[in-house]
Amino acid sequence: MDRIEYLRKQVRDIPDFPIPGILFRDLTTLFKDPRSVEVTTDLLVQRYAGKGITKVLGIESRGFIFGSILAYKLNAGFVPIRKKGKLPAEKVVSTYQLEYGEDSIEMHKDALVPGDRILLHDDLLATGGTTVAALNLIKQLGNFDISICFLIELAELGGRKKIGPDYDVFSLLSY
Repeated sequence: MDRIEYLRKQVRDIPDFPIPGILFRDLTTLFKDPRSVEVTTDLLVQRYAGKGITKVLGIESRGFIFGSILAYKLNAGFVPIRKKGKLPAEKVVSTYQLEYGEDSIEMHKDALVPGDRILLHDDLLATGGTTVAALNLIKQLGNFDISICFLIELAELGGRKKIGPDYDVFSLLSY
């Protein structure tokens, strides 16, 4: 069995969660399996090794899991993108729309320096709202070379289109 198929088999499908009619892709089964962590790490490191990544930005909270592993393996710094009110120092803020309201994410203003090559990481690409908000945070700090990676993409929700064609977007698994 190839490595992608192995990972696909580790993701648990939960029907009717969080509401009836939704098929939830549960990644916790991927996180708890040591071989899945190894395979996921190896595949992502192979893709980004040699690209000069200097900072890996992980989106709260599941983006922290592999984001920090990737930063270590790529010899890059790790920068957390947090929900509003969680960071203590001077920060930039980006607000985005939810189905029933809005939310905000933040990043420290001193997290990036000119010339950084960024890998933005999150566990899941659905509608793309959080990712676009994260890109807006980065843009507030300057112009950077940005690659984006996800563990899973729910293609039918159109997140990749919302992000736009200007970025290298990669997903290990697509449903």
